[in-house]
Amino acid sequence: MSSNIRKATDVPLDDTLVTEARALGLDVSGAAEKGLAGAVKAEKERLWRIENAEAIRAEREYVEKHGLPFAKYRQF
Repeated sequence: MSSNIRKATDVPLDDTLVTEARALGLDVSGAAEKGLAGAVKAEKERLWRIENAEAIRAEREYVEKHGLPFAKYRQF
């Protein structure tokens, strides 16, 4: 995670799921934090793709029309 500062948060979770997680010795808070971090990362990536869709499309069109730049120098 990016920070050592923690904020107490009241997050309602399914009781059965929490009971199973504890029985398995899982860190419920840690698992929730990892899950939230993954969701934040995925949403940032989704928004980045939307914001840069035109540039991505233009690059793909360029490669389709002209091929990869410096392709003749590739060793693989």
